[in-house]
Amino acid sequence: MIPMVDLKTQYANLKDEIDRGVQEVLESCAFILGPNVKAFEEEAAAYLGVKHAIGCASGTDALHLVLRAAGVGEGDEVITSAFTFIATAEAIRYVGAKPVFVDIDPQTFNIDPARIEAALTAKTKAIMPVHLFGQPADMAAITALCERHGLVLIEDCAQSFGATLDGKQTGAFGLGAGFSFFPSKNLGAYGDGGLVTTQSDDIAAKVKMLRNHGSEVRYYHDAIGYNSRLDEIQAAILRVKLRHIEAFNAGRRRAAQLYSALMADLPVETPHEDGIGVHVYHQYTLLSDRRDALMLALQQAQIACAIYYPVPLHQQNVFKADCAGLSLPVTESVAARCLSLPIYPELGEADIRRVVAVIRAALDG
Repeated sequence: MIPMVDLKTQYANLKDEIDRGVQEVLESCAFILGPNVKAFEEEAAAYLGVKHAIGCASGTDALHLVLRAAGVGEGDEVITSAFTFIATAEAIRYVGAKPVFVDIDPQTFNIDPARIEAALTAKTKAIMPVHLFGQPADMAAITALCERHGLVLIEDCAQSFGATLDGKQTGAFGLGAGFSFFPSKNLGAYGDGGLVTTQSDDIAAKVKMLRNHGSEVRYYHDAIGYNSRLDEIQAAILRVKLRHIEAFNAGRRRAAQLYSALMADLPVETPHEDGIGVHVYHQYTLLSDRRDALMLALQQAQIACAIYYPVPLHQQNVFKADCAGLSLPVTESVAARCLSLPIYPELGEADIRRVVAVIRAALDG
């Protein structure tokens, strides 16, 4: 069996470091907003090139907290992609705003800046690009749009930890950004976890207050906040993994490049790299008109695969009322043809060749 991600092998490789970090937390009995959370926030901020990094309970919470801190709320509209996990749009809904879905670029699968302008209204407050699958969005064009129209820019970096554009990390472009540490992510915890990044002292102070019941001083509450604190044990694990993130991402890129080279002659569309941004391959996603046949062949060969995402957000039941009559042809076409293959730093050449051999045989059949 070739899994989508091999967390057991990664843990075995890091076992001594991780076990030591967890044991130190258990012995210290400092479990909530302790020294590991503070140290991880400082280390993550330094790595990402931002002034502030604030840990929270999940990637969804990170987006929710930064939207609220940025003043996005009832009656506002936030332009984003329909080809993403629902958490992107959930966070917008949580603050009372409306997600406005725009079509994607057919090569990068990220929001198409050329289509954003037509979606702007008097209610537009923010743009939230998603760096999908680890491929940075076109931040130069999106930043220019936000500056031209006076809009808030918030990045969804749930899948892009370590991805860069012209040497600048995703999460360092907008007013704020949200990261996820779900276990399968490039930088994954052993449970849920998230991070808000910002260059703004004001946004950082608000997020810190909101994540901790609206309190800056214990038992004194200035706002209705949330219980959304990064767990100390998860922070200790993330500190270990952060030291290896460059190697992890390099391993993913090596696997992706071998996949693409081995499938160069096949009638599939392999992931696009624009040469500006560094793709970190949270997922390796190809397009094929014979997607279902490939999926069946892989499953029969005991090779994991997945469809991210089969139903775009504008077609989900929860958003149908708001999106009646909305057509996003590129999004819909990609959703009907996309297939993600196993990808993780430890994935070996023999297994990659086996995956490609099964795909090649299915396409020849």
